[in-house]
Amino acid sequence: MTNTDKRVTRVREVRRRLAQEGPPRTRDHERDFETVTVPERHCDQLRDLMVSEGAEKVVEIGLAYGSSALAIGEALVTVDPPFPRHLIIDPFQEREYSNAGRDLLRSAGLDPIVTLMPTPSSTALPQLVSEGFVADAAFVDGSHRFYEVFVDLYFLRKVVRPGGLIVVDDGWWPSVHTAVRYYERNTGWKVIPDAFPGEPIGVGPPGGQGARCKAYRLPDPSFEPSFKDFRAF
Repeated sequence: MTNTDKRVTRVREVRRRLAQEGPPRTRDHERDFETVTVPERHCDQLRDLMVSEGAEKVVEIGLAYGSSALAIGEALVTVDPPFPRHLIIDPFQEREYSNAGRDLLRSAGLDPIVTLMPTPSSTALPQLVSEGFVADAAFVDGSHRFYEVFVDLYFLRKVVRPGGLIVVDDGWWPSVHTAVRYYERNTGWKVIPDAFPGEPIGVGPPGGQGARCKAYRLPDPSFEPSFKDFRAF
């Protein structure tokens, strides 16, 4: 077994235990892990998408219990690029989640490639832009308020390279869907229809079923739309 195989096996084992047994500790909310975490099936699909993309640098907004972060970590270990980086933005990891997600990443051996930015994404993302950081992909599962999702996506289109990927969790929520819709309508983002196959899954208000995760391909080359060409969303 190669060193890469050993690393992948280690991450998969932590992912398996998390899915079957849950995290070592949770917040004092009923079924908090089941409600907050990205389902295992979607995490597998997220991993496969990142592997097929050959991702080397990924930005993730929201860590919580670490299910999606572990999937992204597995992808980076599988691809095994020269300089993998996984930047995770989460100001609530210590205060709200008692570092449950971060501890799981450590137990999976992912510490060398992970950087946790414990600040709001509205602060962290402009910092990445000013530093000239360029990512291959991003996974967005932070605040679901419309204006905060919109701001996250605004900066991510400057961080993620032209032709790269932005994956949005809970895309069926009206607030999230509406924010993403602007970028579809006005900046050339294209849905990757087969990225998350399977039955729609709804986790919000009754009657609101729809696709949970959606992947978008950014245009290449990128462009700034004219204000005269604005399309209502």
